Amino acid sequence: MNLKSLLARPFATYIYNKTRKSMATAVADQEATLKMLLKGGKSTSFGKDHKLREVTDHASFVQAVPIRDYEQFKAYIDLIKEGLHNVLWRGRPIYFAKTSGTTSGVKYIPITKESIPNHINSARNALLCYMAETGNTSFASGRLIFLSGSPELERVGDIPTGRLSGIVNHHVPSYLRANQLPSYETNCIEDWEAKLDRIVDETLNKDMTLISGIPPWMQMYFDRLLEKGGKKVGELFPNFNLMVQGGVNFEPYKARLFESIGRKVDYIELFPASEGFFAFQDSQNAEGLLLNTNSGIFYEFIPAAEIFNEYPTRLTLKDVKVGENYVLIINSNAGLWGYNLGDTVRFVSTDPYRLVVSGRVKHFISAFGEHVIGEEVEATMLHAAKEQDVKVTEFTVAPMIEQGKGKSYHEWFIEFEKEPADMQRFIASLDQNLRERNVYYDDLIAGNILEKLHVRKIRKNGFIDYMRSIGKLGGQNKVPRLSNDRKIAEGLKPFEIH
Repeated sequence: MNLKSLLARPFATYIYNKTRKSMATAVADQEATLKMLLKGGKSTSFGKDHKLREVTDHASFVQAVPIRDYEQFKAYIDLIKEGLHNVLWRGRPIYFAKTSGTTSGVKYIPITKESIPNHINSARNALLCYMAETGNTSFASGRLIFLSGSPELERVGDIPTGRLSGIVNHHVPSYLRANQLPSYETNCIEDWEAKLDRIVDETLNKDMTLISGIPPWMQMYFDRLLEKGGKKVGELFPNFNLMVQGGVNFEPYKARLFESIGRKVDYIELFPASEGFFAFQDSQNAEGLLLNTNSGIFYEFIPAAEIFNEYPTRLTLKDVKVGENYVLIINSNAGLWGYNLGDTVRFVSTDPYRLVVSGRVKHFISAFGEHVIGEEVEATMLHAAKEQDVKVTEFTVAPMIEQGKGKSYHEWFIEFEKEPADMQRFIASLDQNLRERNVYYDDLIAGNILEKLHVRKIRKNGFIDYMRSIGKLGGQNKVPRLSNDRKIAEGLKPFEIH
C-alpha cells in the first residue's frame, strides 16, 4: 500500500464519524447557522436595508428578507464590483465565481473567506466518506483528473474572477496536486476540443485511478480515449476504480459511461454550484445525497407548486417531507440572502436528510398547463430505453404550439447511439410513461387537446455541434432537458436527421 493511501485511512475514519454524528444534529445546526448569518450580516448594507438587527427567528426573517433570483440581487453585486465593502457580507469577497445567467448574461457569484471551505471541504469529505465506508484508498496513489474550467482568473472590481471549477483548482491540497492531471498549461486552454485533445495526450499512458467531471463532458473524454487508444477506458486504465460526477442527473448518462469503461466502477455523486456545495453522496449503500447542514448555508424550501406565488410558503429543514418537490432557497456566508438557486429537490429520507435533484425551476414545459419537470422526462426516457434496449446519447424536449394547423404536441429531440427497432412503439412507450408520471399531461392527451409526442432524430454529435454553434461547448455548460419555448428546438434543426 502506498504511503499516501495509508495516511488517508485515519483521516477518512475521522471525517466519516464526524459526518455520521452531524446527521443527528442537522436541525439544530441549521438553527445555529441562521443565528450566525444574522450576526454576520446585520451591519452590512443588505442587513441595514432589511433590518436584520430586528430579526430574531425564521418567521421574522421571512418577513424581512424576500425571495430573490440573481437578476433581483444584481444591484448589490454591482456595488461590490464598484469597490464597496460590507455590502452583502463583511469585508469583500475573495473571489467572484463567473457563471452563465438566463436573462442577466454573465453572473458574478461572491465567494468569501468564510464560504470557500464549503466548496473545498465538501468534495474532500465525499471522498473520505467513500474511503472509510469501502476501505478503498488505492485511488489516492494513482493519477487523478478533474475535467474543469480554466484556472486562469481575471479581475472584476479588483476581485479575482473565474469559473468555480477553476477557482477550486487553486485550492487542491498539495498532497494531491502531484497526482493531478491535466497540467496547468493544458487546463488553461479555453477551446474545449483543443483542450480535450491535449488532456487525452497527457493521460493516455498514465495510471489513472480517479476521473471527475460533468457526465456529458466525461463521455466526450472517454470517446476521445477510445478513438486514440483503441481500447475501452477500463483497459487503458486498469487501476481506474472511482468516478466522481455532478452538475446533472447521472442516471441518463450512466449506462453509456459504463459501456465506455467496459466494466463497473464505483461512483460518487455531488451537488455543487457556484453559489455553494449543497450535498454529496456519503454512502454507496443509501439512496440520495446527504445535505450539508453545517457548512455556512441556511436552507429554505418552497413547495414547487407555490414558487410563482407572491407569498410562497418557506419551510425550514424540520418541516420537509419525503417525496415532495421543493425549490431550494439558500442563505449563506457568501452573502446570498433568500436566494432562489433555481433547482428543485426531493427528499428521499429525513433521517438523515438525503435528497435528489429533481430539476430546474426554469426548465419545464407548461405551455398547455401540464407543468412537466425534468425528473419526469428523464425517468420516462430511462424506462422506455431500457424496455426496448435503446441507447440514448442526449435529448431535450420542447413544446410545439400549432396555430390553427392541428393539435399541439411535445417534441423530443433525441440523439441515439442505438435506435429503437420499432420507432412507433418507442414513441408510444415514451408517451404512455409520461402520462403515468404527470396527471396533467395525461388529461391533455385524454381530452384530445394534445396529440401524442413527436420524436426528431438528431445526428451523431449533433448536440455537441449545437453547443459549439452557440459558444457553450465544454466547461460547466449543459443542454437543458426541458424548455418552455422553441429557442433550443430551432437551434437543433440544422442537426436533425430527416
